[in-house]
Amino acid sequence: MGNLRGLSVFIVLTLAVFTSARPKSGPNQKCKSGPVDLVFLIDSSRSVRPHEFETMRKFLIDILDTLDIGLDTTRVGVVQYSSQVRSEFSLKTHSKLENMVKAINEIVPLAQGTMTGLAIRYLMNEAFSPGQGDRPKVPNVAVIVTDGRPQDRVAEVAAEARERGIEIYAVGVARADMTSLRAMASPPFEDHVFLVERFDLIYQFGLQFQDKLCGIDLCLESDHGCEHLCESSPGSFTCHCLPGYRLNADGKTCSAIDLCAERKHDCQQICISSPGSFTCDCNQGYHLNDDKKTCSPIDLCAEGKHDCDQVCVNMGPGVFTCDCKKGYRLNEDEKSCSAIDLCAEGKHDCEQICISAPGVFTCDCNKGFKLNRDKRTCTNMDMCNTVKHGCDYQCVNSPGSYHCICPEGQLLQDDGKTCGTCKSANIDLVLLIDGSKSVRPQNFELVKKFVNQVVDSLDVSAHGTRVGLVQYSSRVRTEFPLNMYHTAEDIKAAVMKVDYMEKGTMTGLALKHMLEYSFSEAEGARPASRNIPRIGLVFTDGRSQDDISEYAKKAKEAGITMYAVGVGKAVEDELREIASDPVEKHFYYTTDFSAINTIADNLKLNVCPAESQGEVEVKDPCACENLVEFQQATMNSLDQFTQKHILSK
Repeated sequence: MGNLRGLSVFIVLTLAVFTSARPKSGPNQKCKSGPVDLVFLIDSSRSVRPHEFETMRKFLIDILDTLDIGLDTTRVGVVQYSSQVRSEFSLKTHSKLENMVKAINEIVPLAQGTMTGLAIRYLMNEAFSPGQGDRPKVPNVAVIVTDGRPQDRVAEVAAEARERGIEIYAVGVARADMTSLRAMASPPFEDHVFLVERFDLIYQFGLQFQDKLCGIDLCLESDHGCEHLCESSPGSFTCHCLPGYRLNADGKTCSAIDLCAERKHDCQQICISSPGSFTCDCNQGYHLNDDKKTCSPIDLCAEGKHDCDQVCVNMGPGVFTCDCKKGYRLNEDEKSCSAIDLCAEGKHDCEQICISAPGVFTCDCNKGFKLNRDKRTCTNMDMCNTVKHGCDYQCVNSPGSYHCICPEGQLLQDDGKTCGTCKSANIDLVLLIDGSKSVRPQNFELVKKFVNQVVDSLDVSAHGTRVGLVQYSSRVRTEFPLNMYHTAEDIKAAVMKVDYMEKGTMTGLALKHMLEYSFSEAEGARPASRNIPRIGLVFTDGRSQDDISEYAKKAKEAGITMYAVGVGKAVEDELREIASDPVEKHFYYTTDFSAINTIADNLKLNVCPAESQGEVEVKDPCACENLVEFQQATMNSLDQFTQKHILSK
């Protein structure tokens, strides 16, 4: 059996050798197409049976036999592909037909998949490259022969190849997919897409391809169907239109370009179209201006053919109406004009005095009043003497308003009129809490409880105490401004939702933020004229990583009473620099976070010393003495700041 099988293989191979494709004998008419760089891309996937591949081999040789092969005429390259791509010979490899035939007969099919997209990319990047023999300014023509559906994407790479100037013919056999063939081929498809049922019919494409490639002028020798102009190219033609016309979707007929209908004109009134161009005209009663686009009416006013007192308005050809200048109105005769007295007619908005001019007016004020910037209303410049101000101590005039002040040692109360020795729980308080990495999450929760203990001791309301919270580490974040919450419950709930920031300790940056933003009226701080004490409380557990001196000083200069509370590794020198004078009464320190509730308990004392007696049971006599002094000094500083700013107004 083994000897019989070997003999069978030998016979098959012998037949293959003797039946391999050979060039036609005898003289043939060679194709004189001019220089062309031609590459055949042949599918050698496993679906192509051996006898079918032999038919395709013969098909290649038959086409080559009709071409004028040479390095200066037609250059030919052959590439086969399946799951991979292999160049059998390039455009520069052979200059003689017999050498090409020998190389084609020696091709061994790859017999794998059908990666047509991969093969087209090789064709574009390698086969038609100068290194492989591609010549500049010589047409590139590719013939793709396949029997199946591509296993990869072909549309995009084929489009790219066509954009690079490669003319692609797509030849499908048997199982080939027409959609894929059209995606690969150059337009028009009727000239570049061929589909035959069997490999033995592939010669039909060969005959048509020879006709197209061999320089036949299809414009002269075929019924091209172009309505206007036909332009020949090797094996194909393109229809064009005369100026003023565009090619229709059928690629052959032409339609006049109506710029008027397409509104691609700038005529003011009438557009007159001709193919690809237009001229402008005007409606009856108008004439075309020198710009040949716009129109002007026949103007009786301009010609002086009217009897208007002041203004003639042209309403159209031969028509006009009369009008008046600004400040005048047209009389019943519709020709003459009379001045408009807006003051006499009550058509003004002057608060006190109206001064008339034709059609306009200006406002003025009575003695003792000043005209405001709106040029309409007036401001009483001495309201303290003209209204019942109700000030308990002294009334101070300001433009269009007034405010009350109190004697030294007393503070203006919430009603803005009465004076008292204290403003109980009526402050703007901003707490700066250290959220640096050294605090640690569990201690940060204690800090939040500390803040809420302070809040519990305050009379929080929109008109009483306002509280804002700022957290800082390597950056600064306003957790909520002074004007966000107006009840202790809302503030405490917001505090417990604050997220721990971690990272560094930029206390100086936090002080800057507090001064420039937290105590601004935009974030809820009440105007300085209200004399509401502004208090800043800094809570930190370590040394600042930036300079605190500048903004600690500026905060105190701005009238903010500063308290410094330190814990753990907080630096006493920094706390003292932050705290207001007397320093000993404005900073507090403890070594342990667990003890900060003691500070909160002590800070429950009221801002007013006289009202704070007996409110807190202080267990440590030393702490009691210091805390009372702390609170008294705070109020003294606030009173001094208040009186200083009141007297400076």
